[in-house]
Amino acid sequence: ITPTLDFDLDAGIQNLDAVNKPFTEENKSSAASSSLYQTFTQKNQAHFIENRSELKHWRDFYEAPSTGKNTSPERQVQPPLTQESFNRAEFETIRSVSETSGLKTEQVLQMHNAYLLLQNDRGYLLINQQNAHERILYERFMNAFSGKAIATQRSLFPATIDLSAADAVLLTELLPDLQQLGYLLEPFGQHTFVIQGTPADMEVGNEKTALEKMLDQYKHFSTDLKFSKREKLLRSIALQQGIKTGISLTAKEMTALVTDLFSCDVPNSTPNGKPTYMSFKKEELDKMFGR
Repeated sequence: ITPTLDFDLDAGIQNLDAVNKPFTEENKSSAASSSLYQTFTQKNQAHFIENRSELKHWRDFYEAPSTGKNTSPERQVQPPLTQESFNRAEFETIRSVSETSGLKTEQVLQMHNAYLLLQNDRGYLLINQQNAHERILYERFMNAFSGKAIATQRSLFPATIDLSAADAVLLTELLPDLQQLGYLLEPFGQHTFVIQGTPADMEVGNEKTALEKMLDQYKHFSTDLKFSKREKLLRSIALQQGIKTGISLTAKEMTALVTDLFSCDVPNSTPNGKPTYMSFKKEELDKMFGR
């Protein structure tokens, strides 16, 4: 079963001039004088390209655009697009297509205690209230680290939370960032903490449950190495505190939610990439009804 190897040369190769005819001194000198031969025999010349006429503008891609009057707009080089500028550009694109133009925030309708429906100039928007609130909270928390910390409301009757040894160590590490976000926690014993205060806009009475769910969500994100400790904390609290499906909102709350959403830098998705809203054109409705 061992395969055989055939080393017999193809008969056609034997008839080639390079095999039959001798390599004379004339051929040798002709080959040595060619630019191709010199390119690969001279030191550090393997990258050399002889015919550069077709590539005469290649340096323009690496040189800064001239500010002279004769500069052609087609030849100008744009600056690189960073993540920050991409988010801003994405937001400006949303505005440019007029999805927020003529937005009637005072006429919001809630459906199934999960979605908000409102009209704009092009048609209508369907907003997922939970996803939208997660985006709002996430950016609010991000701003708290770069600006003024979130206000804290002191608890009249401070609650205590008992944790496992591992969770107690984890919460201790997160205390400085939690304080910036409006939480005021103090160690009380080995694995116990006293909740002296919570963010001012947080519902009073479920502080203990909120912290426990936040820690569970944080440990879920801990398996993703691409997130920093602070990023995991922000996403965890935004998920935990976001308005859940099934919650009925007042007209004032719905208006505030829509206004806050479109004030965000990236209003069209949650931190985890889920869409916050879908847009529908009036033309699509007209086609559905044969108009």
